[in-house]
Amino acid sequence: MAQSERRVVVGSKVGLHARPASLLVQAVVASGHAVTITSERGDVADGASILSVLTLGAMFGESVDITVNGDEADRVAGELAALIASDLDAH
Repeated sequence: MAQSERRVVVGSKVGLHARPASLLVQAVVASGHAVTITSERGDVADGASILSVLTLGAMFGESVDITVNGDEADRVAGELAALIASDLDAH
C-alpha cells in the first residue's frame, strides 16, 4: 500500500476548528484513504474524525504533518495539503 506524507502550515485564521475541521474531515472521508494528522506537539488525529481533528488544537500558522495511506496516496496528500493551507473559513 502506498504512503505519502506532507508538512503543511494551517492557513485558516481560526485554525483547524469548527468549519475548517469539518471541511477537512469531509474531504478525508470522501477520499476513501486512511489519513493521520500530527501536530507540532506530536499529537496525532484520525483525519476522518471531527473530534480527533478538533482535539489537535492546530492554530493558524502552525505546521501539521499529514500521512495518507492507500492507492494514489501522493495525489490525495497533495489535495489535502492544499486544503489545509487555504483559508477554509473563507469558503
